[in-house]
Amino acid sequence: MRKDRNRFLKDFKLQKDQIRNITRTKQDIKIVRESLLEQFNTDFKNSSDLSVTEFPYIQVKIYYFSYLINKDHYEQFLSKLRNITPEELQSFFNHSEFKVLTDMNNVAEAILSGSAIIFTEKEAYELPFKEGKGRSVSSSETETVILGAHDAFVESVDVNLSLIRKRVMSSQLKTIKLYVGNRSKRTVYLLYIEGAASDKDIEEVKKRILSVHNDGITDTNMLVQFIDEHPNSPFPQFYTTERPDVTVYKLFEGKIVGLMDNSPNAFCTPVSFFDFMESMDDFSQRWIVGTFIKIIRYIAILVTLLFTALYVSVTTYHYEMIPQALLPTLLESRSKVPFPPVLEALFLEFLLELLREAGARLPTKVGQTIGIVGGIVIGQAAVQAGITSNILIIVVAASAIASFVVPSYLLSGSIRIVRFGFIILSGFWGNIGIIFGMAILIIHLSCMTNLNSPYLLPISPMYPKFFKYTLIRGPFKKKAERG
Repeated sequence: MRKDRNRFLKDFKLQKDQIRNITRTKQDIKIVRESLLEQFNTDFKNSSDLSVTEFPYIQVKIYYFSYLINKDHYEQFLSKLRNITPEELQSFFNHSEFKVLTDMNNVAEAILSGSAIIFTEKEAYELPFKEGKGRSVSSSETETVILGAHDAFVESVDVNLSLIRKRVMSSQLKTIKLYVGNRSKRTVYLLYIEGAASDKDIEEVKKRILSVHNDGITDTNMLVQFIDEHPNSPFPQFYTTERPDVTVYKLFEGKIVGLMDNSPNAFCTPVSFFDFMESMDDFSQRWIVGTFIKIIRYIAILVTLLFTALYVSVTTYHYEMIPQALLPTLLESRSKVPFPPVLEALFLEFLLELLREAGARLPTKVGQTIGIVGGIVIGQAAVQAGITSNILIIVVAASAIASFVVPSYLLSGSIRIVRFGFIILSGFWGNIGIIFGMAILIIHLSCMTNLNSPYLLPISPMYPKFFKYTLIRGPFKKKAERG
């Protein structure tokens, strides 16, 4: 009898504790939900563009930004919710499309990315109604190719990831999701091929991105300036591209790729100076043709860097270098020019940069017109007015054409800036100034690194066996044997 009584008291106490725990759990859930809703209303207090839909009879509130969600899907959801009774509410939200949210950071990220946030009496849920509209995939406007693919990245990071996944159909393609900024959390994806990319490099890139706390980063080209190693150098240190095929090629080379939401560009690292001299056209042609085109590009860099500077040097200090048959023509051309060659060259180069910038900023058709007409009319008028000589116009035009041969727009802009330094040095010290400038340039590039990798690899340090994969375009069979 006593044993039955003790067993009864024990069972009663156990049931009482279970009821108390269930009640406490419900109270805790309610407190968490109320505190989350209160914090949400505090954080988005002055957001007049925030919309809310209420269903008082089932105690449901839905918050969303009307211009971020898909309105058709939202209306379909509301039509279902209107027919729900309070008893059916919990089973309705147990569906897999609803994600329970318990943290304010997750709530803010969800609603700002285009989802609706649903607050019930017990829980907070995320329902993805993201608007799918955006710029469609089109051809690249800054990196044109004759052969090969013609699609380019867009501002949607999901679309950009799909363009890469379609080309890399392998489980070895790994992604890491990071966030940049304090207030405005921008999503950054790091992509790499497992086994090809260096784990040390991956951790270093992650560390640098997570150390960025600036909220004003809106594009990949801005992000890389926060994480590079030489911010005062004019030369780009991270390769950026809007072409998926280039990105995939870099991935298979063992490089790390970064994608950022609302940016149509991807960055690749680690890279060297010679990566900026490559184009996908090199790999779409026979290796002999690709090598020939690469050699032309290296010659074009020397032309755009030194051609105008050599003109200034020769006409100022070294007339003995001019062929005797050309000397009378040059003297006649310069006889009416009252300025020294260095000022004459700087004036024309500066005028050319103005025309280039104006052509890039104006609408396409108008920009082409001002580039052609402006160059011809202003150049001819400058010669007739005696401000410059005919030969210098030819020299400057050749330098400008050579700068367009460089595949990377970022590298082309850097070379154009350095060219002004060579012109000034040649105006002061002639050929000695040019040699001095080349020495400074080579030392600067040799001292640079990208993710602790030498910028002039494989020349500095010297690895001759890799020349056929960087300085020239070797046969694919040899490269396959190397891999």
